[in-house]
Amino acid sequence: MLTKDEAVKILAENIRVERARKNFSQEYLAEKSDITPQHLYRIENEKVCPTILVVANIALALGVDINCLLPLDKTSQYKD
Repeated sequence: MLTKDEAVKILAENIRVERARKNFSQEYLAEKSDITPQHLYRIENEKVCPTILVVANIALALGVDINCLLPLDKTSQYKD
């Protein structure tokens, strides 16, 4: 099972990696995702756990499937 901290860590790393692959600045990705650059910074640095809507908007802005940002197999379960 994934803990909240593990999920936030995986998500943050995958967003950073995908953003780097696209050569997007944090400011540019934040604007495309309809969030502030400060919020994206906090997401990428594991300071906050974003809502599913924010994650979906980031995935859309990056042009990737949401599963690319938080890959989970069918046996994974979230635990608090």
